[in-house]
Amino acid sequence: MHTVIMSDPTSSEPADFQRRFYYLLNFERALEWLADRYDDLWAKDERDFLREFPALPLASRALLVRMLMRVGPFFRASKLLYDEIGCPLEALAPLGTLGWVDTNPPLTLDEIFSLHTKPELRNIFSLTPSAAAARKSELRESLSSTHAGTRIYGEWHPGAADVVMRLNLTSLCERLRLMFFGNLRQSWAEFVLADLGIVRYERVLLERSSRAFQTRGDIDVFLAVHAYREMLDTIDDLPSIESMIPEIEALPCDHGWLDQRRQKLLYRVGQYCERLRHWDTALTAYRACAFPGARHRRMRALEQAGFHDDAHTLALQALSAPESEEEAQRVARMLPRLQRKLGLPVEVVRRPRTVERIDVLLPLPSEPASVEIIVRDALSEPGAGVHYVENMLINSLFGLLCWDAIFLPLPGAFFHPFQRGPADLHSPGFHTARRDAFDQCLSLLDTAQHEHVIRSAFVSKAGVQSPFVHWGMLTNELLEQALLCLPAAHMKLWFCRLLQDVGANRTGFPDLIRFWPEQKRYEMIEVKGPGDRLQDNQTRWLAYCAAHDMPVRVVHVKWAEAHR
Repeated sequence: MHTVIMSDPTSSEPADFQRRFYYLLNFERALEWLADRYDDLWAKDERDFLREFPALPLASRALLVRMLMRVGPFFRASKLLYDEIGCPLEALAPLGTLGWVDTNPPLTLDEIFSLHTKPELRNIFSLTPSAAAARKSELRESLSSTHAGTRIYGEWHPGAADVVMRLNLTSLCERLRLMFFGNLRQSWAEFVLADLGIVRYERVLLERSSRAFQTRGDIDVFLAVHAYREMLDTIDDLPSIESMIPEIEALPCDHGWLDQRRQKLLYRVGQYCERLRHWDTALTAYRACAFPGARHRRMRALEQAGFHDDAHTLALQALSAPESEEEAQRVARMLPRLQRKLGLPVEVVRRPRTVERIDVLLPLPSEPASVEIIVRDALSEPGAGVHYVENMLINSLFGLLCWDAIFLPLPGAFFHPFQRGPADLHSPGFHTARRDAFDQCLSLLDTAQHEHVIRSAFVSKAGVQSPFVHWGMLTNELLEQALLCLPAAHMKLWFCRLLQDVGANRTGFPDLIRFWPEQKRYEMIEVKGPGDRLQDNQTRWLAYCAAHDMPVRVVHVKWAEAHR
């Protein structure tokens, strides 16, 4: 990873300068990164910003970045006091000249409430003691009818020594952040966390061509998808939802990862319509959607709408060519029900090989504790320790063995130095794009070389972010017991299935694992408390393990007191 803090060549005290203005230097480094990769895509306001920002006084640049790192867009000058910046009003003046900050904006009642504490509001509105005792939300509601519209801050709070300002660059800088990270989930704080060593990322070779968006249209599509997703949380009328679907469907997506976001949005629109019982609209969304699971949701919507023939036909198509194990499992469960509704012969579904079940009676714990930990402690014995690992151990072993394949710098996989994993991790083509690299990694399991590779990665990559390795769980002792007791052939089977569908198969592993180091063997244990049942992904993993003669069983717990 590139160094994320750099010194100012004009400073007589570079180390002190770096310490005091670390956030500004990180932001400037991000701008350099963007300027190096996106020169052909800038909109006019973005290009103007990149030209004018470096020419600002130091204090103005620093204050602007401070504001960008906080929740805005409204700020009080009294809350922008930083030793390294000095007077905020002086620093704001050049920003106001450029129109980047409005120092006297109109404010609504909601905005006044967002800027002040309850005691401050008591003074602003001269509240009586009884009114001041109300909750802040209740107080705002009581004032809404008499304080509608907007006013400048001096009208809301006459005589106040404070100044309220509005940052007008929020949208522009959000676009810059999006272009840098390829998402709106990460923030500029990533630089700080990496510099302090709190979060470490794999060093992936990033070319100048490495960027999330190839055209201006890509950026517009991402922002449109994001806006539609937020709209789903606010609308509940059918016409608005119906109009969204063709608009989303018409968004041009030329890149796989971007189209995945669009498809996922259509999937969520369908789910949203199902919750509202708008079956026809849900079906419209699912017909336009290629996101994994959409075909099954379409069958469900057809069944709920009473179109049993159509649901049955679609189920048969899915059964003959399922998109995943998950779909095959769900269709097998749905088909007999549809056949009964249509008066058709019910086909006998071949059930997977059963997994050993054990019922145990344990004392009801005196204090709250997870049933998995209670069973772990109850089953542990000298020479046969039991560990609570759930999905973490097998995923971690896979992540260590296949580290180089996972972080292969393929086009469209890595955009910036702060990625936990490749951008296409959950796309259908993730494995295919790296097939040779994964085959090479998995071949090490055939020659017992995997142990050396896993141990080496455990040491050399310790603490580095990974979508598979759980560093907080994986101790050296647990790793050594796993390498001693887990057959390489079993690891290969787990890893191959994981690669078939990373999104679905990273979860569902049994809760516990028991090792017998002297005998070099193991068993996996799924724990179910009273009233609990196996989830679909757990059932699929248990069936897979049983089909390949892996030692696995399900422990059902009953509490002794409840039993009596």
